[in-house]
Amino acid sequence: MLLDLKGKKILVTGIANNRSIAWGIAQQLHAAGAELGITYLPDAKGRFESKVKELTSPLNPSLFLPLDVQDSRQIEEVFNSVEKEWGQLDGLVHCLAFAGKEELVGDYSATTPEGFARALEISAYSLAPLCKHGKNLFSQGAGVVTLTYLGAERAIPNYNVMGVAKAALEASVRYLSAELGPEKEVRVNAISAGPIRTLASSAIGGILEMIHNVEEKAPLRRTVTQTEVGNTAAFLLSDLSSGISGQTIYVDSGYCINGM
Repeated sequence: MLLDLKGKKILVTGIANNRSIAWGIAQQLHAAGAELGITYLPDAKGRFESKVKELTSPLNPSLFLPLDVQDSRQIEEVFNSVEKEWGQLDGLVHCLAFAGKEELVGDYSATTPEGFARALEISAYSLAPLCKHGKNLFSQGAGVVTLTYLGAERAIPNYNVMGVAKAALEASVRYLSAELGPEKEVRVNAISAGPIRTLASSAIGGILEMIHNVEEKAPLRRTVTQTEVGNTAAFLLSDLSSGISGQTIYVDSGYCINGM
């Protein structure tokens, strides 16, 4: 049985530019035949909208919608549009994370209450309301995929509050898997990707050193690409992964097996 997403309607969040992991995922979903809906983060000048629209136009998304997960009204409107245009949802890709640059350098204990709350809301909590609004739209055997990182379980220099947020996200994956699985066999999984140079990762102090460390110590002696993460996401959203739920799948060239 080959990987085939023809007829699947999948909503992808978190594309910012052509270096986004979400972009790599969207490309591989499209290549497998999925019909895509794309969201973008709205801003006052419309820069993100035009940039993401131009980037994703070759994928012919049938939905292109603004989504700021800190705005509950926008979340509701996105799923209202999904219900109106598609009637159901076969897959949801959650690639949303944010922490201020000041929270991603130095000591974790210096994290401000505001920075902590913002990072946890966007990077971890946001998966819950998306699944809540998608719950009645998910088709039988639908899939949800989110992105995490090894910093959720190990102390990575400068990752700080984002590591705490990713730990909360991985716990959310387990709880949502338990919640959504019984009725329609909806599966919820996370991909723990190796460090990749993206707009988001550029805010992390020492990101280049993290990448070089993986290249030196990972069994494959290299870091991974957006395409490789996208391939795993396509698998997790396909019928080939019908028995997998509540898991964190590592796509990091094997780096996570190292003792140090």
